[in-house]
Amino acid sequence: MSKRTGRRAARMFAAVAALSLLATACGGGDDAGDDGVAVSLITKNSTNPFFVSMQEGAKKAAEADGVKLTIAAGKEDGDEAGQVQAIEDAIARGDAGILITPNGPGVNPAIKKARDAGLYVIALDTPPDPASTVDITFATDNFKAGELIGKWTAGQLGGKPATIALLDLFNDKIVSVDYNRDQGFLTGMGINTGDAKKNGDEAPSGNYSGGTYTIVCNEPTNGAEDGGRTAMERCLAKNPNVNVVYTINEPAAVGAQKAMQAAGTKDVLVVSVDGGCNGVQQVKNGVINATSQQYPLKMAELGVKAIKQIATGGAKPAVSGGLDFYDTGVALVTDKPATGVESIDTTEGAQLCWGTA
Repeated sequence: MSKRTGRRAARMFAAVAALSLLATACGGGDDAGDDGVAVSLITKNSTNPFFVSMQEGAKKAAEADGVKLTIAAGKEDGDEAGQVQAIEDAIARGDAGILITPNGPGVNPAIKKARDAGLYVIALDTPPDPASTVDITFATDNFKAGELIGKWTAGQLGGKPATIALLDLFNDKIVSVDYNRDQGFLTGMGINTGDAKKNGDEAPSGNYSGGTYTIVCNEPTNGAEDGGRTAMERCLAKNPNVNVVYTINEPAAVGAQKAMQAAGTKDVLVVSVDGGCNGVQQVKNGVINATSQQYPLKMAELGVKAIKQIATGGAKPAVSGGLDFYDTGVALVTDKPATGVESIDTTEGAQLCWGTA
């Protein structure tokens, strides 16, 4: 790891820490007397380690700041009805605010109802469409996350033809985290994309920044390991010569790798987004070759602090410059650096995984 890379990671976390300190300062007071501030965290599900980490971050912040925290989740990724019910429950309790990783546009009317009732609503990880659906979003720059693994992949190919499998999140609903990562990856590869909010409409073959490409498939995974395996099996049935696999997240990447192992497929670059502690270990073990690391624990901590800050008379948080959300940072994790692509290795990735440092 270069000194420059270390400084970059330090600057990123210093910025996050600064907002955290600001929220605490503006919130005022100690834990006593703040028992009336109630917050709901509503994640996409409660099984994905990413959302488990987010829940842990919220619990930690709530305990430190004397906030009453209620945790709810959809039954699975994409369960909009379960999240809508959790929003209704938060309104009925009179919570001060809601933190939510939206499962899709079906939750937007319930979010509006919550805001109309006076709750401050912060999206975490997944900006809704439109962004103005919520008061603010704390999230990774998902396009940049995809772009980083795309640039890394192009650099690793060294001009060889790319036969690409794209393992996305859904094929029955449009979610920003899905199209931003997919489109960011293709842009990083140097592949021209079509509609910025649509997966699968780019030319099936053409040129990337280092040579020629063929896109074999866009398959949904629901962000799950079994979904990743099934999606990869479908892609291999279309073309067994896949040598690049983009995945929406690390559980899907693990499933894809299992499908390739069963098929005897080798010498494939597998890239992903998440950067959890298990994911970093998978990079170290070679299951995943590179991943863009997010910081969900920090997203949740900052969200809890921001709602307490507002509920106790403090200022509202602001978006990052040039963006319509607050950027909580991203770093490429790999043990095989690519020229011109800034990255950290798995040792540093393990120290920072999901914002636990």
